[in-house]
Amino acid sequence: MKKSNTRGFAPQSEWKKVNWRKLEMAVFKLQKRIYRASQRGDVRVVRKLQKTLMKSWSAKMIAVRRVTQENKGKKTAGIDGVKALNNKQRLALVVNLKVSKKAKPTRRVWIPKPGRTEKRPLGIPTMYDRALQALTKQALEPEWEAKFEPNSYGFRPGRSCHDAIEAIFSSIKQKPKWVLDADIAKCFDKINHDALLEKLNTYPSMRRLIKSWLKAGVMDNGTFSSTEEGTPQGGVISPQKREHSPPRNGRKD
Repeated sequence: MKKSNTRGFAPQSEWKKVNWRKLEMAVFKLQKRIYRASQRGDVRVVRKLQKTLMKSWSAKMIAVRRVTQENKGKKTAGIDGVKALNNKQRLALVVNLKVSKKAKPTRRVWIPKPGRTEKRPLGIPTMYDRALQALTKQALEPEWEAKFEPNSYGFRPGRSCHDAIEAIFSSIKQKPKWVLDADIAKCFDKINHDALLEKLNTYPSMRRLIKSWLKAGVMDNGTFSSTEEGTPQGGVISPQKREHSPPRNGRKD
């Protein structure tokens, strides 16, 4: 059987036969190298490996799978109206994922807050932008995981509210301590774009890509609004951007 350009993992008609474990291991090894380079402060190697990951077929396949099959909001459409993809369309999306393309506006969706009459805005990116965000997240995450403080738990892989609770319990069981419970009003809505991009301090094409998402604007019932600050809740990479946002990321220096 003739193989397609999926580099030996599966013919285009056989998405279900892809060896996902093999792809995940390939990406994990690359992410581990990014993490270690970031730990030792080797920025040149970090950027080189991130560029390699952004072009990686394995990473692109995983990104598309996550946004079209695994994520909870996989059937929520952006302004493109696309809610679902078949296997052939998924592979076509993998082929077309490129850093250079400009982001499209997000679609504004209002959801009720539990126990309140107030509603919370979500910004739903297009299927393409969600996949590209998932790919970008794979490249940026290991660099910043190496920098964050061990007592930071929000929006991080392999960490949960239960881990934070356990850390608090371990900290206060020895002696009484003060615990501050704070709720940052409109946290996602007030993120400063310039400060975020400066903090990320990434390579030019990645910076342009992230800035494109930040400045893409929103469509609310057919009305376009520009975005001069904030990042929309609903994007794959939005929680990570919030975690990087000064001064609420792991390190303040």
